[in-house]
Amino acid sequence: MYRVLFKKRTSLAGFALSIIFLCQCQNAGAQSEEELKTLLMFYNEKDLVISPTRSPKPVSLVAENITVITAKEIKQLNAHTVAEALNRIPGLFVDSFGNDFGSVSFLNIQGSEPRHVLVLVDGVRWNFLSDGFAETNSIPVGIIERIEIIKGPASSTWGSSLGGVVNILTKPAGKGVKPTGLIQASYGRSKSQDYRAEVDGRVGSVGYYLHAALQDSRGLRSSRAFENESLYAKFDIPLSHYGDITLSAGYSAPRNHFGKFPSEGLTSKGTIRTFFATASLDVPLTKKLELHMSLHTTRQKHAQAHDVLETGSKGSSGERYLDNIHDETTIGVRAKLVWNHRQHLIVCGADFDHGHLEQKLKAGQALQLARVPAVKRSHPHIDRWALYANDTLSLGRWSFTPGFRYDHDDITGSFFSPSLGITWRLGDNTIFKASIARGFSSPALSWTSAGGLFLEPNPSLEPETVWSYQAGIESAVADYLWLKAVAFRHDVKNAITGERFATGPPTFNDRLVNGGKTRRQGFELEAETLPLYHVSFRAGVSLAHITPSNERGARHVYTYNIGLVYDDMHSLTVHLSGYYIWWNYDSIYQAEYKNFIWDINLIKTVFTNRKYSGEFFCTAHNIFNGSQYTLGDYKNPGKWLEVGMRFMFN
Repeated sequence: MYRVLFKKRTSLAGFALSIIFLCQCQNAGAQSEEELKTLLMFYNEKDLVISPTRSPKPVSLVAENITVITAKEIKQLNAHTVAEALNRIPGLFVDSFGNDFGSVSFLNIQGSEPRHVLVLVDGVRWNFLSDGFAETNSIPVGIIERIEIIKGPASSTWGSSLGGVVNILTKPAGKGVKPTGLIQASYGRSKSQDYRAEVDGRVGSVGYYLHAALQDSRGLRSSRAFENESLYAKFDIPLSHYGDITLSAGYSAPRNHFGKFPSEGLTSKGTIRTFFATASLDVPLTKKLELHMSLHTTRQKHAQAHDVLETGSKGSSGERYLDNIHDETTIGVRAKLVWNHRQHLIVCGADFDHGHLEQKLKAGQALQLARVPAVKRSHPHIDRWALYANDTLSLGRWSFTPGFRYDHDDITGSFFSPSLGITWRLGDNTIFKASIARGFSSPALSWTSAGGLFLEPNPSLEPETVWSYQAGIESAVADYLWLKAVAFRHDVKNAITGERFATGPPTFNDRLVNGGKTRRQGFELEAETLPLYHVSFRAGVSLAHITPSNERGARHVYTYNIGLVYDDMHSLTVHLSGYYIWWNYDSIYQAEYKNFIWDINLIKTVFTNRKYSGEFFCTAHNIFNGSQYTLGDYKNPGKWLEVGMRFMFN
């Protein structure tokens, strides 16, 4: 994870001075040329983040509570899905459906509901139109350059994101004429397999990045299974002095066999077919002004089939109970201007999206006897547009980030989202951050326009809204120790809740309505050390208190995260990680979360030269057979082992 004040093998004071210089503070010009060369030695462009204002800026000027996961860390964890990579972040709670290979997962940030978390891929919305959730196992983890996570609403930048933002940034096209890439394969229990290949380079002036992957598992517990194929390509085409065009497209097809649910008397399986494409143009208008434009389209067809487990009140064993099919298409355009001059970094832009949903519900005989139609179809659409602007103003040890966004859609109307962030450098090794923001999350399209099984659509639903307050401090208190502490409070209004049997006879359907207020408040603490004798340590704890309890009855949700890394910087890396989540769910879910889950990952270089290198890697999952699941019918697997090889060429 990127740290504001904490970099390997650098002096803390030097790094602080380099940031001040790079932010164009007024006294920077008075330094000698030799001093400037020294300062630039500590600067690394990877310290720039995009998500807070939609333009790269140093993390020391970011007032939001942000965490970044790098491709290197994903590799150390041997993560097969995005959810696995996110599962070690304080303040981000990942509810994986059984923690099986390729599991479906729900993301919660600081006690939010999963629908409140906006997932982006290169700035393009990934959440389903139908229910507002985002399923991340359809995003190939191998294409990720880094993941930027904003904890708390980011509506003044991104729109509907009451809980936070997870922005997944893909790997860039290659720069060199000589191709570089990798081929890797892993194999584990229940024939769990993960194969990946990628290559990047440049042909003439055109850069390219290509990726292909295949995953397959018979399931780490009985009756489960997972399959996925994915392809991705990106091309960078320079236009002489007129800028650059970037084209990208991807496809994935995850298929989950969820298995048996005895408490419901059902078996279940699901599929997702995803295609996404983006075309963007970056044009430097002047030395200080840039224009960025992009077109994008995303199609996600997700279907879930529920069949009767045993003959009974729901029908005969093996027959259909209910099929849900949602075919969603979104097209959109983005445009923004970025002006970087002296103390100012100003971003202003506009977004437009058109979304269309084809929803089909197919009921079995048992549901038809309960007056559910054999087939129920609906095809709502939504048009959304927005205008936004923000400024990062750097004044000596202070920076200020005011921002606003005006959103409008043709279902729920308009919403205005202001925000203000402040950072204050207290010394050479300490930064104070604070932010206040108004945010919202729009209701899902099925809830307002399409309905569902025993659910009546409610076109009068309004967005859920929040006023959010966060403050924290980051400090390198010693040459080898970095600390971070954050306190947060989110006051939510118009919280969406269910109204049972709202329509009365003859259907007695439920309906979603805007209810009262909720409050989420708590804290996060993190610590990390630099390597000492090749060993580094990191730990985190986070707690969210929810009033009243959330949709599954939880009032106190908290996590502990521990990591120990040995890296000899030459041929051997060992990563031991443990995490614990207290969900505090109602007893009806028969959940179990009394144990830490410990994983250990080993990466060993077996050969290397100027052209090629090879690595052996091994992961032991849940090495102490801990229990950590949120549904009694869907328990997590015990300990299991996988091994693999990674071949790289350059």
